[in-house]
Amino acid sequence: MKSKNEKRLRRKVRIRKKISGSAECPRLVVFRSNLHIYAQLVDDCKGATIAATSTLTLSKDGEALKSNKASAAKVGTEIARLAKEQKIERVVFDRNGYIYHGRIQAIADAAREAGLKF
Repeated sequence: MKSKNEKRLRRKVRIRKKISGSAECPRLVVFRSNLHIYAQLVDDCKGATIAATSTLTLSKDGEALKSNKASAAKVGTEIARLAKEQKIERVVFDRNGYIYHGRIQAIADAAREAGLKF
């Protein structure tokens, strides 16, 4: 029987076959660990990360952020702000094999509210 993470990695491969990011419309990748949540904008043409943020980097500014929905929303808002600085309006959302629910959905919703178009 396959573990939960092995199933997620198989879903991730299926998703990545269909989506790709470019300089004008990068891929917004989300990674979730037990302690933190990470988001980055990736240009797949160059193979480069344009911008990245996480609860880990946001915790250094002030209060300690945990891996929950409220912190995920802050990460979504911050990645949208970083995208706006780079003059990026549109992104392709890569949920990285995770189910679109909870913390993953919180990042996406906060990024949309901050002005990113998916």
